[in-house]
Amino acid sequence: MMHISQPSVSRLIADLERSAGFPLFARVGRGLTPTVEGQQFYKGVEGMFVGIDRLQELAKSIRTSQGGTISISTIQSIALIELPAAVGRVYRENPEIRFTINSRNTPAILDAVQMRQVDLGIVGREANHEGVETMFQTSAPYVCLLPEDHPLAQEGGTIDLEEVALTETFVTFGGTYPDTMMSMDPGLSQQLQSRSRLSAANMPLAGALVRETGALAVADPFSAEQAVRMGGVVFRPVVQNLTYFVSIIAAGPEQLSRQALSFVDLFASQLTARVEFVNALRMRG
Repeated sequence: MMHISQPSVSRLIADLERSAGFPLFARVGRGLTPTVEGQQFYKGVEGMFVGIDRLQELAKSIRTSQGGTISISTIQSIALIELPAAVGRVYRENPEIRFTINSRNTPAILDAVQMRQVDLGIVGREANHEGVETMFQTSAPYVCLLPEDHPLAQEGGTIDLEEVALTETFVTFGGTYPDTMMSMDPGLSQQLQSRSRLSAANMPLAGALVRETGALAVADPFSAEQAVRMGGVVFRPVVQNLTYFVSIIAAGPEQLSRQALSFVDLFASQLTARVEFVNALRMRG
């Protein structure tokens, strides 16, 4: 049955007996009978093999499992369109996966990932926290958000913010622009602030104010898409090179399940496609 010769079996038994320090078999006539010690030893070996079988079953269960929970904390600009679209794909294809999702600001998300309160964080800038690793990062150009009935909305091409700031009013954020995030020239930032009568706490609110007041806003393309889908506004690329970053972060790939790692790959591809679309609009301008 084992496809080895009898002398080889005899040699293996002798080696095992020398290692164990006691005889395993007693010769009875022309055959072998296990000794009492041999029977005890066999029970121990048999139990070990049962344990191995259980480990194999566990490994198979883990290997074939499609379940588990993925917890995600995201910034607002990604929360309403991009993230739900990616979650929806996984949700439909893998009925055993659960998601827990919340929306916070970038500092709170960095802390949550660092303390391992969530598996994945989606933030608006590069993560430099200790214990936080960037799994994916991309950048996209900011756009100009304007009412759909605005004269500039009917034109093609890019918008020069320095030109329109001479005649238009703008929505700013907390009375300022996030200069470091946008890489905006300080002079342009001050010019836009001087033309502002509206200050919003976040981009989605800014989009609503653009729709209702007729003012313009400089928005990241993800928030701009949210505003467009709510109706009443459109966006156009801008001449200025203003950059918005999006990063997917985690405590480290070793802390993520296979399902979470697959989700990172899927979401990264989706964000990349969106960025390529916005860049193409700017190039056409």
